[in-house]
Amino acid sequence: MNPEGKKMAASLYGRVNAPTERCRVSFCTDMEKSVLMSNFERRGWHQVGPDDEWNFYWASTQTCRNLFSVESGYRMNDNQMINHFPNHYELSRKDLLVKNIKRYRKELEREGSPLAEKAEVVLHGGQVVTRYVHLDFIPVTFVLPADYNMFVEEYRKSPQSTWIMKPCGKSQGTGIFLINKLSKLKKWSREAKAPFHPQLSKESYVISRYIDNPLLIGGKKFDLRLYVLVTSFRPLKAYMFQLGFCRFCTVKYDTSVTELDNMYVHLTNVSVQKHGGDYNSIHGGKMSVQNLRLFLEGTRGRAVTEKLFAAIQWLIVHSLKAVSSVMANDRHCFECYGYDIIIDNQLKPWLVEVNASPSLTSTTVNDRIMKYKLIDNILSVVLPPEGVPDVRWNKVPSFEALGNFDLLIDEELLEKEDSTNSTSRTSKNNKK
Repeated sequence: MNPEGKKMAASLYGRVNAPTERCRVSFCTDMEKSVLMSNFERRGWHQVGPDDEWNFYWASTQTCRNLFSVESGYRMNDNQMINHFPNHYELSRKDLLVKNIKRYRKELEREGSPLAEKAEVVLHGGQVVTRYVHLDFIPVTFVLPADYNMFVEEYRKSPQSTWIMKPCGKSQGTGIFLINKLSKLKKWSREAKAPFHPQLSKESYVISRYIDNPLLIGGKKFDLRLYVLVTSFRPLKAYMFQLGFCRFCTVKYDTSVTELDNMYVHLTNVSVQKHGGDYNSIHGGKMSVQNLRLFLEGTRGRAVTEKLFAAIQWLIVHSLKAVSSVMANDRHCFECYGYDIIIDNQLKPWLVEVNASPSLTSTTVNDRIMKYKLIDNILSVVLPPEGVPDVRWNKVPSFEALGNFDLLIDEELLEKEDSTNSTSRTSKNNKK
């Protein structure tokens, strides 16, 4: 090849390709998951190490934090993308999620927004409480040790209630337990040698009112795992994957005190349930969201089913809005969050938690097919039509590129529509 030809064929990072060849994408990952690797390889991408020049990095949350740390001083160029926002934990860490949603509600209250409307609600135990009408989508939650006194005050209002305790920085059901007596919490505190004193306790926990009236199918408790892709927080641009699934407990639901410590009854995490004797490795204790919808339409009717799924979308959008002002909106970033939602027997959805690194391990054949599609669709949405990372792109994917994703919200699009409608109204008024 002559020097001019070589010059023309230089890739984004100075590597030489044949003139007819498309620019090859260099990818880097610290997660050797087959659904990732097969998607990257199908696109003709080639793998490089973290110290090499890469275009696309699918990283663990820890790697992402290290990369964005002040000490690293790493600066990305226009042709690099990574799969996490720098402070993704504002949404995915249990205590910060609660803090941000509470702050969001207070801000809307101060603004006099109708979204922050409150009303008295009678709980199924008979207790009358004041709740948000539109933003009541997380269970009553406190962060321990900081909110211990507030929790005790709330607990004493309904001493028969059950609460679920979760360590803030752990996942996959680790360290979770249920309590129905204050003495049990105090006993745990003594045994953990971590008295509820903000200066002494190193690890924080969230304690939430347990949703003890879950919707059951076949007598078993389940939750929903939904995938939500965010390409920008300001303006907010988010998409929901249609192929979510339900995760079932292996043991029938039982509210008796004797079953309070049986996590096979209460926790839907596959990482917990797969160790149970009743775990079915063929279907993995999972059912598709489409089949859940059909079941609910058949047993409860289409209208209430549509209302439920609209409420699920509502809670996802407002949980994202709650963190949008504090999230570091780096243009090189996108993120696929795993939303865990429980539906109660009144068909009200509750946000349990949000995962920044939802599992890409396949437990069944259907699981593998679904997760392969998820990664394929994510890449199609976040990359420009040419398939090469470029943060100067306007992040507006074509309808075809969405695949199994549905648009949840695009604030930029909404703003343009409002502006167009406003101009149209002004024009009509001027003609009058």
